[in-house]
Amino acid sequence: MNISKTEMLAKANASSKDTLMETLNIEMVDFGDNFLVARMPVTPRVHQPDGVLHGGATAALAESVGSFASHIFTDTENMFVRGLEITANHLKSVKDGYVYAKATFLHKGRTTQLLDIRVTDEADNLVSICRLSTISLPKKK
Repeated sequence: MNISKTEMLAKANASSKDTLMETLNIEMVDFGDNFLVARMPVTPRVHQPDGVLHGGATAALAESVGSFASHIFTDTENMFVRGLEITANHLKSVKDGYVYAKATFLHKGRTTQLLDIRVTDEADNLVSICRLSTISLPKKK
């Protein structure tokens, strides 16, 4: 990668304009050689009726960070990435603050990818563990 961390995060966050990521205030905040981290504020906007983080919002955070990781860490110049399947096991409730999703690769294939995504709260407690499979397909000319 010939782009700085600051430039990559700015590019990632700019691409979220007018998307679900913007609606949920999902922001890419860190990345390294084999991982990408995003965060999402836990506010009433992403609560269940009983005032805790909605599992669907957590899954949206996980799929967002995982799909973007597949896009930036695989050779996708002439490809687009789509999620194939996501699983989420929710382990802890969160009422406020931020949750962080860290996506790391279990398999980084040319066509398919498998990512492990750990969602934690601000105290680094495990909130959810997700698995996402993605596929890279050629862009139509």
